[in-house]
Amino acid sequence: MKPMLPTLTFDVPEGKEWLFETKYDGFRAILHWNQDISLTSRNDKPLLDLFPEIKMFLEQNKEKFEPFLPLTLDGELVFLENAYKAHFGSIQVRGRMRSEKKIAEKAKTAPCRILIFDVLMIKGKIISNKEYLYRKEQLKTLFTECGLPLNPEEKNPQLMQLIPAYKSFNELWEKVVLHDGEGIVAKQANNQWEEGKRSSSWLKYKNWKYVSCFITAYEKSNGYFFAGVYQDSKIFSIGQFLFGLKPDEKQALFQIIKDNKADEDSRFIYVEPAICVDVKYLEIYEEQMREPHFHQFRFDLKPEDCTYGKFAQHQKNLPPEIDITHPDKSLWETPAVQKIDYIHFLREIAPYMLPFLKNRLLTVIRYPHGIFGEPFYQKNCPDYAPEFVETQMSEGINYIVCNNLKTLLWLGNQLAFEYHIPFKTIQSKGPSEIVFDLDPPSRDAFPLAIKAALFIKEVLDHLKLISFVKTSGNKGLQVYIPLPEDTYTFEDTRLFTEFIADYLVSKDPDSFTTERMKKNRGGRLYVDYIQHAEGKTIIAPYSPRGNKAATVAAPLFWEEVNERLTMERFQITNLMKRINSDGDPFHSYFQTKEMQPFSPVLDFLKQQKRKG
Repeated sequence: MKPMLPTLTFDVPEGKEWLFETKYDGFRAILHWNQDISLTSRNDKPLLDLFPEIKMFLEQNKEKFEPFLPLTLDGELVFLENAYKAHFGSIQVRGRMRSEKKIAEKAKTAPCRILIFDVLMIKGKIISNKEYLYRKEQLKTLFTECGLPLNPEEKNPQLMQLIPAYKSFNELWEKVVLHDGEGIVAKQANNQWEEGKRSSSWLKYKNWKYVSCFITAYEKSNGYFFAGVYQDSKIFSIGQFLFGLKPDEKQALFQIIKDNKADEDSRFIYVEPAICVDVKYLEIYEEQMREPHFHQFRFDLKPEDCTYGKFAQHQKNLPPEIDITHPDKSLWETPAVQKIDYIHFLREIAPYMLPFLKNRLLTVIRYPHGIFGEPFYQKNCPDYAPEFVETQMSEGINYIVCNNLKTLLWLGNQLAFEYHIPFKTIQSKGPSEIVFDLDPPSRDAFPLAIKAALFIKEVLDHLKLISFVKTSGNKGLQVYIPLPEDTYTFEDTRLFTEFIADYLVSKDPDSFTTERMKKNRGGRLYVDYIQHAEGKTIIAPYSPRGNKAATVAAPLFWEEVNERLTMERFQITNLMKRINSDGDPFHSYFQTKEMQPFSPVLDFLKQQKRKG
């Protein structure tokens, strides 16, 4: 079955007859389920062997789907980076894999998802000839009755999710731009699904990035124009383009290159940098522009104005409200990190970090001179903060609450390196999690933190408690136990943290202590169970740290907690590569909160306290 395809548009569709869906960058896939399950690509290639996590999820939920079989669904197979963006590179890597072992590893550590936007057959009845609104209602009913997510959620373990429709283009567009998504598909409310047709009743409107560049060559065999920018006075190639040029523009450009050629060989006509243009593209993939389109000539620019620095600034599609000052400012020396690199890191890490900052009173540590100068703590929101920065008063302090990408990037532009949060949200009266901060006496004593974390994991597993672990980003580890919101008090959790601290000391008194006086600890790791309390803070997951190594408070997989673990493996410069390769160790963190069996453990401890 060949899927129906949207037509590219550069104009926002207007009129009440249009509805809007997020466009995701993945593999178009048709799911057909009768007795057997098949998932086929746009070119009718089978996909389930390459994505066994999808097959396993469907088979595990077969009972839920049975009342709706036979069933045919239309969707996109993606590696979901956030609710509005799929990661193109990751799905491409998965698509090229052939090793069953590597495929199985990826399916476990970085599962892909099938996002569904249309239903063509349900309960054996073909409904592709029904209008779009009817199909969408049937699809929503299916997902509701099967208990499946009604919106894409990158942290939801259910691997089949619904792509909803929006009535307002602007409402959805704001979300897509903020999350650096691919774009929007506009669909007419009364359209029918037409097999194999590229239809004008489905329109794709893309979230382009723009670069000012100059022409370097013309390829004679296919008519492509090659483009570049200056990087340190050398030409840096950014790819080639053809689409978007009108016939007369293409001919005029070719003639100029031909008349002013600097060199020519069997393949190319070369020209010195002189002709400046703006090109729009989706993203950089394998050092080339994806889907480049000519946008306009720039007769007002000189080639020297087309720089790699400006190109790099626009690659991450930063919100227009964020004006990055001094992008070339050096913040770290080894590894070398400039301000624009840091802002790009925050842009990419935001989907993973923002959920932990959400609705929390934020304390930041700012480094106005990078790692080379003195930092300072900031709790009060400064008067010059823009309107989109949310705040909350608490005990006379007007705290920033970082609930959106723009606020995070604004803080990054203010050179806030560290993001410290309390153990509860602004709505909750009690703790949102328990955290054990395992801080050894020195960096050389890091093995003590590893030993403590593994001992704690043994106890938590025995108690059937779900736990997560991350580096502190400095010299220790932190073990998390997510809790349901507004359920327990800090007095409750103090019972548990004290119990674990006493257990560690009794297990290995030569390694651990609860002695508060440093001079009496004798090189042992101090188990600070008192630190988990009202008003105390801890470094947020995925927050950078203000140290020379540019390390990050990085979530870990428990199997990584061993003698080979080092803090320097997790730096600003390599963390996104790790996530894209291995997945997010905290991806199920928030889903575990409601299922955490903490009450029986707490009841037992209270009972023991009464007896004692």
